[in-house]
Amino acid sequence: MELKTSNPALGRSAWTTSAEHIGYGPTMTISGTVNKAGILIILVAASAVWTWDQFLNGGAAAIGGYMMAGLIGGLIFALATIFKKEWSPITAPIYALLEGLVLGGLSAIFEMRYHGIAIEAVALTFGTCFCMLLAYRAGLIRPTQRLTLGIVAATGGIALVYFASMILGFFHVQIPGIFGSGPVGILFSLVVVGVASLNLILDFGMIEEGASRGAPKYMEWYAAFGLMVTLIWLYMEMLRLLGKLRDRS
Repeated sequence: MELKTSNPALGRSAWTTSAEHIGYGPTMTISGTVNKAGILIILVAASAVWTWDQFLNGGAAAIGGYMMAGLIGGLIFALATIFKKEWSPITAPIYALLEGLVLGGLSAIFEMRYHGIAIEAVALTFGTCFCMLLAYRAGLIRPTQRLTLGIVAATGGIALVYFASMILGFFHVQIPGIFGSGPVGILFSLVVVGVASLNLILDFGMIEEGASRGAPKYMEWYAAFGLMVTLIWLYMEMLRLLGKLRDRS
């Protein structure tokens, strides 16, 4: 069965040229992808710690430029990685460093308001990833066609809500309830965290498919990048959810 994923980095088209590389040099492996993902995580953490330190020394004003550079630069290098997969050994690490600037600044801002929230979000993110991996390997959750379509649709719906919220924000209009700390806001965050978590199942399936198809070696970096996209999204949603729960307590 052909798998689909709502992660644009790991869509079916990512593997369309894989067959051309079978028998022509090293190919993608799951262990190699795991190693590359570990490198990207270290790079994200390194730049995040640096931004956090800048925040401690100079406050929010000292990191605003870094966060904006990370946000814009991360988007540029993410698009470059998606459309030029063979560049991923270079663009994926740069993307990780840029995203670390954003995550470090965001985490520091949340930490200033909610002491201990950053480490809680990190623990929940990697704990969720580990549990999802166990469930996937045990066959408890498999990316069936029906499940995949549901996750893709839900992810698309969430993206539309965020996009609409951004556009409305230019006119000083907010979507009521979902971004607040009330029951509706918490429920919305729980749903988003759940959908982000299920995207990990699709990512695992696509990585396994890429390795089985004999994708070229550079696709390890590309697949690791795709997994990082989901993990970063999950971490940011964990921060939002924990912040709302702290407001309620």
